[in-house]
Amino acid sequence: MFLSTVMTRSICTFIFVEFELHGDAKSLCCGGLCRFCRLCSKVGVNYYSPCWWTHSYCISAIQGGAGRLELCGNLGLGGGVTPSLGLLKAVQKALHAAGNNIPIMTMVRPRTGDFLYTNGEIDVMIEDIQIFKEHGVQGVVIGALTSDGRVDKERTKRLVDASFPLEICFHRAFDMTRDPEEALSDILNIGGITRILTSGQGKSAPASINVLQSLLKMAKARGKEGNTVVIVPGSGIDGKTVDAVLDSLLSLGLSEIHLSGGNWIEGGMDFRREGMGMGVGSSGEWGVWITNKEKITEVREKVNKRQNTVE
Repeated sequence: MFLSTVMTRSICTFIFVEFELHGDAKSLCCGGLCRFCRLCSKVGVNYYSPCWWTHSYCISAIQGGAGRLELCGNLGLGGGVTPSLGLLKAVQKALHAAGNNIPIMTMVRPRTGDFLYTNGEIDVMIEDIQIFKEHGVQGVVIGALTSDGRVDKERTKRLVDASFPLEICFHRAFDMTRDPEEALSDILNIGGITRILTSGQGKSAPASINVLQSLLKMAKARGKEGNTVVIVPGSGIDGKTVDAVLDSLLSLGLSEIHLSGGNWIEGGMDFRREGMGMGVGSSGEWGVWITNKEKITEVREKVNKRQNTVE
């Protein structure tokens, strides 16, 4: 298992974390590079964590037990967008200073809102992918849909081709498709995509176990044909729900889980101009989203306990 998080002083930069449920945890330090983080736990081998915002909460994610980072911008408001190059470089420097070589994935999403992109937006995404490739990321997190709720195979293929030979995760645009099995088949047929992050097309993964079971079965069957992709359940997974998720999905080949491990806290501004804001909304105008080490640790401990039982 690996751990890591990153943070930049702004309401719009995030990192994600992944756990491998069969790996040993490392206590890592990224130099305080993290403030907001989402967590991904590899049930079988790795732990993947996306983190956002500033640097000081990175240690929380690291101490919680992460193995891979996904950098995002604006994760708490709108699901995340492409992070800045400055954030990536700051995270890389912090990890290097700490002697860590945790893999970094980057979100590539030009805006919040839907996943119906113009050719111009795809061009922007390809430019971002090229920049991230030049700066040593392990992979990218992408997704594009058609207006009728299907995977946009043509535009997604452009992104996949631009990303080669990086790892590629198709993000939760998957949950906005009209038919999950059709979407999975389309993604497999495109080729080159290594993971799919999904809540099972419900409000949370724990509430969508049946769909996740079907996806895992389908992915396993297609894997026998040589088309492999890892299904990564995410959304609503925490210390209270992780056991039920593992109970339901481990036997079907579940190898990773994804969670944020974060929460809003009151910001530090004493002066707050009445009636003013920047359009973020009541929860975020004066609040700060942070990585909660206790939440991450709770899940990590339950995963470790399950591994020890299996072993």
